[in-house]
Amino acid sequence: MFVCLCTGTTSHVVNEVVAKGARTSKQIAEACGAGGDCGRCRRTIRAIIEAHYADSAPKRVTG
Repeated sequence: MFVCLCTGTTSHVVNEVVAKGARTSKQIAEACGAGGDCGRCRRTIRAIIEAHYADSAPKRVTG
């Protein structure tokens, strides 16, 4: 899926950049260009970042 139409950046590319450690939309823009032009995709980029780090967060076991 295309995330940024301005640069033609796909979700695959954004996910790769996040996996390498990007935590902000600014870092994504610096790494691959997505979110650096008009900004309409920044909400989607932030959602990808949040989903990645939510999945990798340690789970607390209670009981």
